[in-house]
Amino acid sequence: MFIADSQVHIWADDSPARPWPQGRASPPQKPYAVTAEMVLAGMDEAGVDRVVLVPPSWEGDYNDVVLAAAQSYPGRFAAMGRLALDQPQPDAVASWREQQGMLGLRFTFHAPQMRAWLADGTADWVWRAAEEAGLPIMVYCPGAVPQIDAVAERHPGLRFVIDHLALGAGKDDAAFARLDEVLRMARLPNVAVKASALPCYSSEAYPFPALQPYIRNVYDAFGPRRMFWGTDWTRLPCTWGEAITLFTEELPWLSDEDKEWIMGRGVCEWLGWELPAS
Repeated sequence: MFIADSQVHIWADDSPARPWPQGRASPPQKPYAVTAEMVLAGMDEAGVDRVVLVPPSWEGDYNDVVLAAAQSYPGRFAAMGRLALDQPQPDAVASWREQQGMLGLRFTFHAPQMRAWLADGTADWVWRAAEEAGLPIMVYCPGAVPQIDAVAERHPGLRFVIDHLALGAGKDDAAFARLDEVLRMARLPNVAVKASALPCYSSEAYPFPALQPYIRNVYDAFGPRRMFWGTDWTRLPCTWGEAITLFTEELPWLSDEDKEWIMGRGVCEWLGWELPAS
């Protein structure tokens, strides 16, 4: 089975030459830099064909590390990049995919200042620019799903992916308390979801039985073509292989065709990353 992970972070160390921003919304997931070569080794061990690389929020708006990886290993990596929402750059968005290995944009709205940009109009320019450019956008938006819902409805030509089902803090039922807000977005054909990092939101051990009804709810709402498996590998509480078999072996109601879409084909088609020749 072709497998593409919809989210993995890599990053470089904080340094004077490449400083991380002050007042970060979240700490790094590891106490050391994670390289493309580390990810490749994990992919090969687990049987993952491709990874969508996402620059982590704690680094700021650097794209150099993910782009270097995508350009060095074009069959294995592609990137969703960041830019400063409070510094309008419509020309950069228009030419975004001219950067080799770049698929689209990714923004995080998990901190109060970032969520304020959704309400005060600061972010409005990027939705227009990305829609005009045909550029997909991934958003992590716990606590801000209604605002993203409104944006997606206003911009039907803009393809959105809701990261980690917009889950925030907590585990088990507490983590999924606002899932219905995400499920309501299934009415919008330009919205897909990443069923990613889900083991991180469980207090159970593999195979995380309490997660499975929530996964079914997402499947029933979005279907297999708008539901993308992923790991956020650097914070997984289980192995990469277990994150795979949670979907491929522990959900008997998924058909083989469903798994093909959820485990890789869907995210590649949504982002415009050409599938390998069969």
